[in-house]
Amino acid sequence: MTSNLIWLILILVMVASYLIQNILNSRFDKYSQVRTPGGLTGAEVARKMLNDFGIHNVKVEHIPGKLTDHYNPQTKILNLSDAVYGNASIAAAAVAAHECGHAVQHAWQYGPLQMRSALVPVVSFAGKVVSWVLIAGVLLVQTFPTLLWIGIGLFAMTTLFSFITLPVEINASSRAIAWLDKSGIVGAETKPMAKDALKWAAYTYVIAALGSLATLLYYISIADGRRR
Repeated sequence: MTSNLIWLILILVMVASYLIQNILNSRFDKYSQVRTPGGLTGAEVARKMLNDFGIHNVKVEHIPGKLTDHYNPQTKILNLSDAVYGNASIAAAAVAAHECGHAVQHAWQYGPLQMRSALVPVVSFAGKVVSWVLIAGVLLVQTFPTLLWIGIGLFAMTTLFSFITLPVEINASSRAIAWLDKSGIVGAETKPMAKDALKWAAYTYVIAALGSLATLLYYISIADGRRR
């Protein structure tokens, strides 16, 4: 794959990322105007789902921001953002249930989540040094090409992490939609809304993984060009 083609892919990925993020925000804002039956807030939806799955050791807490929601398997804390924690909407319910899906994965030892968790220390270290190693590797590619390959190896770990994240996120959304439907929190009219919101959220992970892969190929093309 030529460097020009890789650059084109990177540009397309950046444009797609921008568009998808805008659509996600638009969908979230739209579905935030649709109330849940009974007026259940995101926090109440999360606690109900955890209870239904017999998970009683996970705390539901509030954090600032928008779409900053996440589940921390180390602390067993489910963090819900301003727009989700106290919001009684379909969007809030979908996001809260999705994060609970990760808690269920953790409790049930879902394979891809365990793989991702095992990579966290390595990816955390790589994330701190990989940019500097790659910059130095590119600058010194003619005299010390091995350094660039070390950087590529570190970046490859972050790319692998991005792709392992995909089934984790998709599975969490599937669990969320199935439970929301079964519990009656979404119905015939609102279930497509919840699915649509989580679909666009999943697309952000897909585009991030593709962007990471394209960047990895770009650095490989630089290192490979040095050998020719």
